[in-house]
Amino acid sequence: MKADKARERAELSGKATNVLDARTLSASHGRLEQLLAEGMSVLDAGCGTGAITRGIAGVVGSSGRVVGTDNNPELIAKARQAGGDVPGLSFDVCDIYALPYEDEFDIVTSSRVLQWLADPLQALRAMKAAARPGGRVLVLDYNHEKIVWEPEPPASMRSFYAAFLRWRSDAGMDNSIADRLPGLFREAGLRDITATPRHETARRGDGDFMPRIGIWADVAASRGLQMVKDGYVTEDERAAAEDDYREWVRDAAVSQTLYLLAVEGVKA
Repeated sequence: MKADKARERAELSGKATNVLDARTLSASHGRLEQLLAEGMSVLDAGCGTGAITRGIAGVVGSSGRVVGTDNNPELIAKARQAGGDVPGLSFDVCDIYALPYEDEFDIVTSSRVLQWLADPLQALRAMKAAARPGGRVLVLDYNHEKIVWEPEPPASMRSFYAAFLRWRSDAGMDNSIADRLPGLFREAGLRDITATPRHETARRGDGDFMPRIGIWADVAASRGLQMVKDGYVTEDERAAAEDDYREWVRDAAVSQTLYLLAVEGVKA
């Protein structure tokens, strides 16, 4: 089943989780930060290691309630270790397709998660059910088909990236999920739907330029191993993409823009 294959390919462990630890509410989910207020109840579905979730708890304060969920027990264990002493914050292991909440939260959010699902509509319906009437569902996600590099990266990385998109789509994942979200929100029965561009641009000279634009070398080093195992690239192709891209980042890269939308809707 594609749902099982997507779940298997989305799995993160070891050093691959570092990208989750590096995220913050302000830098990584700015539209959500704009909506938060003290005392709110918030569900962060697919919270990973809880880096953004802890930021949410810091804004809503001890009078609020924040729950982070993920289907990966290892990630939830890390989240609990890092945020266990924060008042009003808790973490649960559960599937985004079957969230055990109903009419409970002012905001139900998911950041960069639906891109890894074979059935994002089912997840949206579960998120909507968890929101209180009049509450808001907010999803932040990418259209991977609209990435822009300046100048173009080496041919080895362009080939690897094309294989990465095939590897995802063959498992039922939608590489253009960001642009499909408004329609999925309507299909889920949400109203007052808006989409806010949150594109992520890294430019040479930025203090965090190297780690941000270097993400695809990290993907080649982590997801690339899965792609070799699944037969989408050879180990030589994977290694060449990683090495050539790191050299390009060091010597030639000017900028990279990832296409990212924050889409939100209200539960009637």
